[in-house]
Amino acid sequence: MSERFACRVLGQHRSTQRKIARTPDDEAALTADIIAFALQYGRYGYRRIAALLHDAVWAVNLKRVERIWRREGLKVPAKQPKRKRLWLNDGSCIRLRPAHPNHVWSYDVVEDRTHDGRKYRMLNIIDEFTRECLAIRINRKLNSTDVIYLLPDLFIRRGVPGHVRSDNGPEFIAKAVQDWIWAVHGRMAIARASTRSFVTNC
Repeated sequence: MSERFACRVLGQHRSTQRKIARTPDDEAALTADIIAFALQYGRYGYRRIAALLHDAVWAVNLKRVERIWRREGLKVPAKQPKRKRLWLNDGSCIRLRPAHPNHVWSYDVVEDRTHDGRKYRMLNIIDEFTRECLAIRINRKLNSTDVIYLLPDLFIRRGVPGHVRSDNGPEFIAKAVQDWIWAVHGRMAIARASTRSFVTNC
């Protein structure tokens, strides 16, 4: 008697009579080895992991490795582009790399629009070493006065950073901002984003 006929006679849907998948006895051990190899070889995909499993005397096919790989949410991290060393035209100074917390702060302004189409701006300040966002100031318009208003509180709470880096925005290259930072013994690192060169105190 066929499955189709038996289900019709009993009034059951055929999907209720499917064979129940069995989990292989070695599934947990194989999964553990795949995760271990993925942690050890972070740039390997499931194909190269399968080759390593074969070397480790696992008789497993590629499709099974791929199924476990996807089930466990494993993936190769996106390759990060190499950042070239940046210098001035005379080669006298390269970009300053943060070495510890409070060494280099960066600040920049980003823009967006509200639902009614009106533009607003956000002044963001981060610690380049820890990637911590130290402050965000939001307003319809931001200028050098807003920068000077926000920095003193941070300097008091976090201490004066070794360097402050910014781009060529008018809020940051204003003489009032640079003079104020120099007055509290901070050093300016003005990033010329358009030319991809950086000015630092070397």
